[in-house]
Amino acid sequence: MVENLLDRAIIFATNAHSGAFRKGTNLPYIVHPLETLAVVSSMTDDPEILAAAVLHDVLEDTAATKEQLREKFGARVTNLVSAESEEKQNDKPRADTWKQRKQETLDVLKNEKDIAVKMIVLGDKLSNIRSMHSDFERIGDELWERFNQKDVREHAWYYNEIAYAVKELEIYNAYKEYESVLRMLFGHIL
Repeated sequence: MVENLLDRAIIFATNAHSGAFRKGTNLPYIVHPLETLAVVSSMTDDPEILAAAVLHDVLEDTAATKEQLREKFGARVTNLVSAESEEKQNDKPRADTWKQRKQETLDVLKNEKDIAVKMIVLGDKLSNIRSMHSDFERIGDELWERFNQKDVREHAWYYNEIAYAVKELEIYNAYKEYESVLRMLFGHIL
């Protein structure tokens, strides 16, 4: 049996994220890329975009390399994953570089012409704020202690800027949900 591109991407991401968990939870990390895939699939059925959605964190959070992705999934998928990956600056504490990394992400995103990249970012960030909102409802302000950036106002700034950067996706239900969850989670700050 020959596996299709998306099946191969799911298997690769599952293996790459094996043993990892969502911050502060016992939820296997792979749930996040799969949720990102589900969100993106509500906006497109392009198999390369869907493969990139499920792979979106492998360069940022695992030992996977661009060369491996290019060999297994091709140039377009690799470029989409790369466009959605943060430069880590491993020589500095992550908390010290949080704002700079987020601003760099926003700067790139605001100039991005490929709607596919914006779809993947929306899927990723919607998955994140869904999880954050759910956890906030359960544990309150203790949630922010999980993150490198502890200031809720900084998170509100970042996720609000994401909404502006992907505004052209407002025709999709995923964007509408993003705005709704954004207001529920950060409404007292925005």
